[in-house]
Parts: sequence; C-alpha cells; structure tokens
Amino acid sequence: MRPNSRQLWILLILTLVWGLNWPVMKVGVSGLPGAPMAYPPLSFRALSMWLGLPVLGLALLALKVPFAVPRKHWLEVGKLAALNMVVWHIVVILAVQQLTSGRSAILGYTMPVFAALWGRWAYGERLGWMQFAGVAAAGLGVVLLLSGEFNSLSGAPLAALAVVVSAAIWAVGTHRLRRSTLDVPLLTLVFWMTVCTAVLMAVLSLVFERNVWRAPEPHVWGAIVYNAVGVFGFAHAAWFYLARTMPPVASSISVMLIPVLGVFSGALLLGELLHWQDWAAVVLMVLAIGLVLLKRRPPA
Repeated sequence: MRPNSRQLWILLILTLVWGLNWPVMKVGVSGLPGAPMAYPPLSFRALSMWLGLPVLGLALLALKVPFAVPRKHWLEVGKLAALNMVVWHIVVILAVQQLTSGRSAILGYTMPVFAALWGRWAYGERLGWMQFAGVAAAGLGVVLLLSGEFNSLSGAPLAALAVVVSAAIWAVGTHRLRRSTLDVPLLTLVFWMTVCTAVLMAVLSLVFERNVWRAPEPHVWGAIVYNAVGVFGFAHAAWFYLARTMPPVASSISVMLIPVLGVFSGALLLGELLHWQDWAAVVLMVLAIGLVLLKRRPPA
C-alpha cells in the first residue's frame, strides 16, 4: 500500500502540475480576475491536447517506445480512453466556467470514493478500517461542497453533480486500466488515448463552438501551453503509471493533495472566496490521505 521513492517523486511533481492547473484552466476559459473574457472551453481543451501530442510523441521517440498498436487492441484502447479521459475532460472544462477552480478540484477528486466502492462491489476488494475511514472522510467533504452549491442562489448544482458523475466514471476507468492485459507499452497507450480524446474534442468544438472561434489572447495561450506540456505531456502519463503500479484506492486518494493545492492556489491567484465548506473539505481530504497511506502495524 505504501508508495516507493520513485512513486513519491512522481506523485510530488504530479501534485504540483495538476494542482496549479485548476486556476490556470479557470483563467484560460473564464478570463483574468477583473477582466473576464470567456474563451470557448471545448476549443481550449482541443488546442491543449493537439499541442501536447507532439510532446508525448517526442518522449516516445527519446525512450524508443514503439507507436504501433495491434489492430485487435483498438477497441479496448477506445474504451479506456472514454472511461479515463473523454468524459472527464469534457465535463470538467465545461464545469470550471461555472464553479470556482478550488471547488471544481475537490469535486473532481471524489474519484477515490467511487474507486473504493467500485472495487468492493465489482472485484470483491477488501477495505481495511483505515481505508474505509479515509473514503468516508472524502465522501463527507464532497457532501459539504454539494450542499454549498445547492444552498447558494448563485451556485451551480448541476455543474457540481456533473463533475461528481465524471469522477465516478474515471474511477471505473482506473480499475479497468489497472486490470488491462494489453500487450502495449504504457506510454504508447497514453499517446493513443490522448489522440482519441483530441479527435473527439476537436469535433465537438467544430459542432458547438465554430461561431465563436477566435485567436486566443496571451493569457489563454499561456494556459493552453501549460496544459499541453504539463498536463498532456507529463501528468496523464504519470497518473496512469501510478494507477497501474499502485492499488486503486491508494493511488487515487494519494493524489488528493491536488485539490488542496487547487483550493489555495485559486484563492491566492484568482481571489476566490473560501467558505467554511471549502475549509472543512480540505481538512477531510488531508485526513483521508493520511488514513489511506498510514503504514499499518504488522500482526503480532
């Protein structure tokens, strides 16, 4: 259950990149504080992906990883892409325009709750008392945030619920990825999953946002480049590595420091107001991480 030193370093970098990306995404699709100018969200995501693909491609070339995927695996690659990337990226980039970046991050990382429940129901995985308590703490944090969205006249409960649903689908994808028997290198799999998602995102952008296409402003370009290099060039490959080499509950709850960083970076960089529900959710998420990663004493 405990990560090794290599996994810890990857987890640290992943936490920084993905945590800071929440306010970066918010700026990219909603504009700068005091000077909002929304940019089409699907187009933003499509540009980020297509610019990130060459970064991934160079990594494959440098590491001499083959690009080829046998035809018999194409359908499975498409299913993995749908569960792990497509639904998540479409929902989150649309929802972040209506929610604060910090609240979006916390709701998005409800995935460990669903990963634990799905593993128990579908695969008969047993949960120790610390894992169960960690999942319960994370779940309570989610309930607090959802209650805040439903009780506020300016809240966006449907957007919040959509993010939670996408997190549940991501949890199913995490289990399926970990149990995948594809004879394909991980980086190759990540590359083609990103290609599948980028193609669909470009089609959706063409269908729904063609009339509002425009050249990105400098701050939007900055957010796009950050996502291309940091998220699609590094973070996804890093996450899939952790998901394949660590138990689903441990790998997923261990990255829940990401929404904690998302909350405070959003408050610091964008001036987002933090309510008591946000503070309570942050404490509960940290508690969840500690309970899941705490080393259990061996039996006497």
